[in-house]
Amino acid sequence: MKNDFGWYTMNSNFAPSMSKLFHNGKNESGSLFDSWSYTKKNYILFISGVIMIILGYVIMAVGDTYSFQSLSVAPILLTIGYIFLIPASLIYKDRKSSIDKN
Repeated sequence: MKNDFGWYTMNSNFAPSMSKLFHNGKNESGSLFDSWSYTKKNYILFISGVIMIILGYVIMAVGDTYSFQSLSVAPILLTIGYIFLIPASLIYKDRKSSIDKN
């Protein structure tokens, strides 16, 4: 069945075809977290990154405009949080969990 919206025609088979694209015919009745690849280390890295970012902003707000903490310490903490810890928490994959699943 097709829905006609003037210049745009929508095919109603879109959702089932996208489902087949991502599931490859596998019947996965488990929950989302059964196939979740993040471990405790990922969450620890992520939370430490968020804490580092919050601490960086607090130090920047508390310090004077031209103080050492506002110009040096806070940007270093923000860089560590944004550039290293948050991406590391998303990229890191535990070797044990990948070996156990195979």
